[in-house]
Amino acid sequence: MSQYDDRFTSALQLAFDAAMQYRRGVHDTPAQPVDSYAQQLQRWEGVALPAQGLPPEQAVQALLERARPGLRAMTGGRFFGWVNGASHPVGLAADWLTAAWGQNAANHLAAPAAAAAETVAARWLLELLRLPPECSVGFVTGATMANFTALAAARSALLAREGWDVEADGLYGAPPLTVLVSEEAHVTVYAGLQYLGLGRRRVRRVRAQADGSMDAADFERALGEAGVGPLLVLLQAGHVNTGACDDFRRLIPLARARGAWVHVDGAFGLWARACPGRAALVDGVEQADSWATDGHKWLQLPYDSGFVIVRDADAHRRAMTAAASYLPAAQAAERDPTQYVPELSRRARGFAACALLLHLGRDGVAAMVQRHCELARDMADALAREPGVAVLNAVVLNQVLVRFSAGHAAPGAPRGGEDAGQVDDALNAAVIARVQADATCFAGGTRWHGRWVMRISVIGFSADPDDIQRSADAIRKAWRAVRREENIQFS
Repeated sequence: MSQYDDRFTSALQLAFDAAMQYRRGVHDTPAQPVDSYAQQLQRWEGVALPAQGLPPEQAVQALLERARPGLRAMTGGRFFGWVNGASHPVGLAADWLTAAWGQNAANHLAAPAAAAAETVAARWLLELLRLPPECSVGFVTGATMANFTALAAARSALLAREGWDVEADGLYGAPPLTVLVSEEAHVTVYAGLQYLGLGRRRVRRVRAQADGSMDAADFERALGEAGVGPLLVLLQAGHVNTGACDDFRRLIPLARARGAWVHVDGAFGLWARACPGRAALVDGVEQADSWATDGHKWLQLPYDSGFVIVRDADAHRRAMTAAASYLPAAQAAERDPTQYVPELSRRARGFAACALLLHLGRDGVAAMVQRHCELARDMADALAREPGVAVLNAVVLNQVLVRFSAGHAAPGAPRGGEDAGQVDDALNAAVIARVQADATCFAGGTRWHGRWVMRISVIGFSADPDDIQRSADAIRKAWRAVRREENIQFS
């Protein structure tokens, strides 16, 4: 009997039907899950690991029944909580095929179709992002591993210049490596430094400007104090709160004149390169030595998908290659996927990337980035018209920071001896909680310049003007309710 008899067919069909039902209805699904984490665990209480195992359809049905109430509508048009793409249906279809084909993308001999898809997608990505065609590209889980991989290549190249083979000899006794990073760098950059033994605390932090971008004058000061040893400079395209980008045209030539390796964390902001209307924000970024970006953000690929791009392909391969006698060696004209990523066994991420790039094309990606930036501006404008609401950032990309404040309208003195900032922090927390409870949309909070604010990220592929209007209305409604409770009135 074939292993794929009707028992498995019905389970696969059940999964497909449930997936289609979910995606068709996600636009009208509340942004907040029915279940919390604790409630999700309760649904699994009493479910023991069966000795004999359930029939395929029953196993899938058990998962569906328990998981569905705990799903957040991240693929809908009104999810603004984090910079999450929305798993475009074309990418989803290709991802289903990827899972069905079951290819281990470890090397080009074992999975030639997967390796070829990565080769082609890499070429298209470099063309789309207008980065040097000689760059190598690795397909990783996301910007965290992309940053890690690029920093590993940087460490290898910088220490090799000093006559030190870090892959063979490690860091014990190695020449010290100086790292310059903005005080507003994303946490994944620090994670990469931590994983590579370069440390999170021993870096030299450069001051940031009010919008979160690196202060050029302080960068010049830090360069002057960095000494003459190997130097790694970390810049940013797209601040996680404001969308601001570093001044690459000014900073990169300064760093390269000093002999530094320049890496750019561009998890979402690097995609401005693909959009003529936003490309000026990242002008000069192509002069860097390496870049990290996400495919599951602005390219809308299913999770997980990220890209590490390195100008020095030899350093990239040297930092990542894991060789063994049982693994096939790549010939001169062949690209071995394993030489560019930390993993050996891994998912064939190139299939979905190829399919979605074919579907969107250069113009489709550009239009999507431009549309999201315009929608973010519309959201900011709609909220800024409300009394007591301030938009704190210049909306240059897709990020909006909002602060709710009683200002001079607050009745009496601050409560409990708190200062006005603390009172407003409590108001912001209350508004965010109401918005999330209402579940028309989802927006989260963050600390910005020491104060709590609402953070809105417009990046789901299906978001449209109606989603922005409905969400802005819901946020204003929540703010007005908090004002009534606190007896805050504006003239």
